[in-house]
Formats: sequence, structure tokens, C-alpha cells
Amino acid sequence: GIDVQLRRRSSLVPNLVETVRGYAEHERGTFEEVTRARSMLEQAQQGGGPADQAVANNMLTGALRHLFAVAENYPQLQAAGNFRQLQTELSDIEEKIAFARQFYNSNVLSYNNRIQVVPAVFIAGMFGFTAEQFFQTDEDGRAEVSVDFSREPATPAGDASGGGSAADQSETSG
Repeated sequence: GIDVQLRRRSSLVPNLVETVRGYAEHERGTFEEVTRARSMLEQAQQGGGPADQAVANNMLTGALRHLFAVAENYPQLQAAGNFRQLQTELSDIEEKIAFARQFYNSNVLSYNNRIQVVPAVFIAGMFGFTAEQFFQTDEDGRAEVSVDFSREPATPAGDASGGGSAADQSETSG
């Protein structure tokens, strides 16, 4: 379900951050934002309900969008095989999260409608069944990220050819 896909995405984030960090050392604020958002998602998965998980998921989605916007300034990073693989994997997970969210919300809608009609409303009242919350995404999170390409990208330290970087040689978990 949603939890499984959120965990998969959360476990992918450190590899993604380390890969980008190899090319964009000075983007510390972005890395901290992603790390904080990931931590919040993990906490929400431990003890939060769907609403808490949705809020944390929205924060991580926004932080990852910002990370990818930063990555746009580094052509060598865009060309790195492991970055492309992580980006593809993240995209696949995002699709699975969307499908799981649709399935969950469909079931919540069905359940919430069911406990409001006779005779289920009486049974629901006797046993304390209450309406469940939907897993909602932040509408603002769907907005496009604006990226400023007017400034020159910083030249990453190290090999200008893009080969031999520690980020290129790191293994991804999967």
C-alpha cells in the first residue's frame, strides 16, 4: 500500500542526496531540507495517521522537487548513470504512491459512505466505527517548480570530465 511505497521512496532519498552532493557541495540548505522532510515522513509512518503521513509526504515531495531543480544546474550530474537510475526509480515509486493513494481513498470513500446508511449506521454507532481520513496531496505541491537558469552553474570540484567521481561509483540499494 501507501506505507510500503513511502518507505521505498524514503530509503532511496539518502542515495539521491549523496549523488547530488558529490556535484553540488554548496547546496547544503537543500540537502538539509530533504533530510528534515525524510525524517518527518519516517516519524509520521511510525505513529501518525493518514493526515500526518500526507503532510510529511507533501513536504518530502517539495524538498525533492527543489533538489531536482538544483540538479538541473549541473549537466555532469544529469549525465551520471547512477543519478539517472535514482531519478527513474523515484519516478516509478511516485507513480506507485499515486496508485496506492487512489486505491486507499477509494476504499475510504466506500467505507465512509457505507457507515452512513441504514442499517450500517446503527452498527457503526454501536461499535464505534467512525469516518476515516483521506490521504490527500497538497495542491500547492503539484505546482511547477520555477528554476532560474540565468545564473551560471557552479563548477563542481574534482574531475571536470565527470568520470571517477565518488558519486559515480556509489552503489544504489534497491
